[in-house]
Amino acid sequence: MRRALLALALLLAPVAAQAQCEGEDLRLTLTGDERARLDALMQGMPYPEGNRWRAERGDEVIHLVGTLHLSDPRLDAPFERLKPVIAEAGALLLELPKSEQDKLIEAMTNRPELLLLTEQTLPELMPEEDWQMLAEAARARGVPAVMAAKMRPWYLSMMLAIPACAASAMQEQDGLDVRLEALATAQGVPTVALEPYDTIFALFNEEPLDEQIEMMGASLAVGGEEDADSFATTIAAYFDEQAGEMWKFSEILMTRTGLYEPDEASALMAESTDALLARRNHAWLPILLQTAAESEAPVVAAFGAAHLPGEDGVLQLLENEGFTITREAF
Repeated sequence: MRRALLALALLLAPVAAQAQCEGEDLRLTLTGDERARLDALMQGMPYPEGNRWRAERGDEVIHLVGTLHLSDPRLDAPFERLKPVIAEAGALLLELPKSEQDKLIEAMTNRPELLLLTEQTLPELMPEEDWQMLAEAARARGVPAVMAAKMRPWYLSMMLAIPACAASAMQEQDGLDVRLEALATAQGVPTVALEPYDTIFALFNEEPLDEQIEMMGASLAVGGEEDADSFATTIAAYFDEQAGEMWKFSEILMTRTGLYEPDEASALMAESTDALLARRNHAWLPILLQTAAESEAPVVAAFGAAHLPGEDGVLQLLENEGFTITREAF
């Protein structure tokens, strides 16, 4: 699951990281059987590629941008192309605009249970050997063991999914969504939240604690140098505009660890897809439709690229509502 969590951290979660890790694009290491399986997983997927789209229905226009929550100079060109689109927009819809970020910061003080264990600590819930391995991995990323001990397993797992070589740049906030919001604010374009700030926390926290710990332990078994490769793969797939492939490729990588049989990996990824993508996409749809209907100008929606493809992807949901979907240059 470490690789799936890494994909989440970069394609879904509102964090930024600098591409400082040297790693191999693991898609280039696919065996013939793995390639065939990946092709089968991709078969029939709606809108598997493309980071920028235009949805039109009558006078309603929605520009959709798949983002990578990453600071990278290769984002300069897409940002320049999107400047005139933002300038003419009636609204910018985001997963976590600043207004929701402010609520999140306040909640982290007033609602510590969102991220922290309030009754027990991880050393009390895990075998000693597993805890020591976890504490070492946390320290390598600048997280003291005493702090890691209090974190909810899913949250710590996501932090550890970012390789140590990138941890020092986690404070930099210059991803595409951040740039677009700053531009919109400067030009007086209102921002709209696609969901409340605590949506992701609620999704993860609904998982039983023992299952979170089990998953975290499994992720520790496949860390090390491969983290940098997973990091590099996710970034390369994004700039290749292959969000659908990257999401399905995570399933292939899970089976490579030897910890999951193909059927187990498929079941786990299906559960993750439903909770983290499909359910959220369906919840976003009324907000997208209402904003577009009420705006006299086109609107822009920017969110993690993994939300674009698939039967329950935002693009297919809009098509189901009668929108014509056209790919545009990213």
